[in-house]
Amino acid sequence: MTHLLIIGGSDAGISAALRARELDSSVDVTVVVADSFPNYSICGIPFYLSGEVPDWRNLAHRTAAEITATGINLLLNHTAQTIDPDQKSVKVVDRQGQVQWLSYDKLILGTGAVPIQPPIQGLDIPGVFLLHSMEDSFAVHQYLTTHAPKTAVIVGSGYIGLEMADALTHRGIAVTLVGHSPTVMKTVDPNFGQLIAEEMQRHGVEAINSVEIKAIEQIGKDLAVSGSGGFHKTADMVLVAVGVKPLTSLASSAGLKIGMRGAFQVNRQMETNVPDIYAAGDCVETWHRLLNQYTYLPLGTTAHKQGRIAGENAVGGNQEFAGTLGTQVVKVFDLAIARTGLRDTEATSAGFNPVTFEFATWDRKVYYPGAHKLHFRITGDKENGQLLGVQIVGHYQGEVAKRIDIFATALFHNMKVDELNQLDLSYTPPFSSPWDPVQMSAQAWVKQQILSVH
Repeated sequence: MTHLLIIGGSDAGISAALRARELDSSVDVTVVVADSFPNYSICGIPFYLSGEVPDWRNLAHRTAAEITATGINLLLNHTAQTIDPDQKSVKVVDRQGQVQWLSYDKLILGTGAVPIQPPIQGLDIPGVFLLHSMEDSFAVHQYLTTHAPKTAVIVGSGYIGLEMADALTHRGIAVTLVGHSPTVMKTVDPNFGQLIAEEMQRHGVEAINSVEIKAIEQIGKDLAVSGSGGFHKTADMVLVAVGVKPLTSLASSAGLKIGMRGAFQVNRQMETNVPDIYAAGDCVETWHRLLNQYTYLPLGTTAHKQGRIAGENAVGGNQEFAGTLGTQVVKVFDLAIARTGLRDTEATSAGFNPVTFEFATWDRKVYYPGAHKLHFRITGDKENGQLLGVQIVGHYQGEVAKRIDIFATALFHNMKVDELNQLDLSYTPPFSSPWDPVQMSAQAWVKQQILSVH
């Protein structure tokens, strides 16, 4: 019997365990989970804190009982401390300090990532929170319930910061969002960042850019947040969400190679440099399909795929991770913002000759009630017309996610921009036009290229 040990019970770890058991019902699978919340949707935390999902239990992709019913052993509230690859064993400790060594034939690391703690004075003051785990969310929820804050400062204007600005506003809290970038959400181009900022302002969020937060102080009952350029703001609570870093502290004991951003180095079979040890998810470098090189791009969708591959290969498979395109979508108030592939600047750095063109059209036939504008930024290669990347901003009911997925599929198959016109896409006036906005934006890009030549 094969003993498969998995460290980490989030997306990658549980996906690996389920795939291994699916392919080989005789394999003995144990998943070591640092808390008591295996397979919970961390991406759902803002919607729990907003009150839109009242019961945190609904954030479970699967309950613990559903996981164990598949034959997977869960070891909850245990943390892995050391790996002995020679003896093929892992030292784990529970919250009472009890130590045990677990043996393995194959080991998968899905340790994930942890919030970056920026050099800000006062992060340990009550009312100041980092937000990443279920336990973090309970601490924030308790503070919201017991202290009923009226004002909040959010440090960080990326995905989590934006979603939490929405969530806290939903609760009636006045939010100030502070970021060090020139515009919010630096993963999209600045003019799209401006559209997002305008949407937040319409909902009462004060967005402040190009500020580096230096300190948080307790002054009476208030939290005083100060930063560069003379920034000063008082609030009842502070959230710090400036990104994550891979959790790879086990590397030193096992001789595992570390790559960019401190992530585990893996090949496309999700194997590390140490025999019989795999790794997947937010703790690893990720193969980028367009760049043809590794990058660090932690996404839940990627973690699920990589975990599945690691689980299959650990029981004798030979699958490869096809690569990420960085496809993402986020809802901020009434907007959905999505991207896939490369932005203009990223494509230039990668050696392409990119041209980016912006185009706006309606998400459906304009005569049908409820039509909204969709804004596209399409990046293609000037020389051969290859599609390189797309950004979309539009109303969250405007099928933004569907449309970015069409572009992601086109990128996956190395399609040219003009080839999007050949796709057989669905149409009825409540949802689209005879030429879908995806195709209209592609046509606009191609037309612009023709005009630039003449």
